[in-house]
Amino acid sequence: MLNYLPYYASGRIVEGFRRGSSELGVPTANYPLEVVKSLPGCFKTGIYYGWANVDNGPVYKMVMSIGWNPFYNNKEKSMETHILHDFACDLYGSLLKTCIAGFLRPEKDFDSLEDLIRAVQDDKSLAKDLLDADESKSALQYSQFFYDTCQRNKNDKDSQSNGGT
Repeated sequence: MLNYLPYYASGRIVEGFRRGSSELGVPTANYPLEVVKSLPGCFKTGIYYGWANVDNGPVYKMVMSIGWNPFYNNKEKSMETHILHDFACDLYGSLLKTCIAGFLRPEKDFDSLEDLIRAVQDDKSLAKDLLDADESKSALQYSQFFYDTCQRNKNDKDSQSNGGT
């Protein structure tokens, strides 16, 4: 059992490498480095699932990659969230809130881009099924964390993580 879950994080969405949308067909909302660096040391790299919202809007299912993305040889650790919802615009600068509910698999390298795309699609499907099947994880979408009605100025330093609360 992963004792640090559920884990809550929030921060302004920053631009990434744009590989999620252009190469993989799964756009991601990326946390800034200070949010990534605030993860507890015990946090395993890998693929996680849970809930997310943008600018205190509706809560949607999500899949998140936390780690180095070995297929791409990233130099910095990242937290890349794929929200299982189609947004009509880019989200840069918007406030992203996530509740990481569970762990899917460790990160790994892939032999081809096609293998990576297939794994991402499998991760999305498994995340949906797990969030639908587990009442305790499904209930996390109603956390007060997502329904904070205080609107902060986009220039405020409002990146935070508050694991397990």
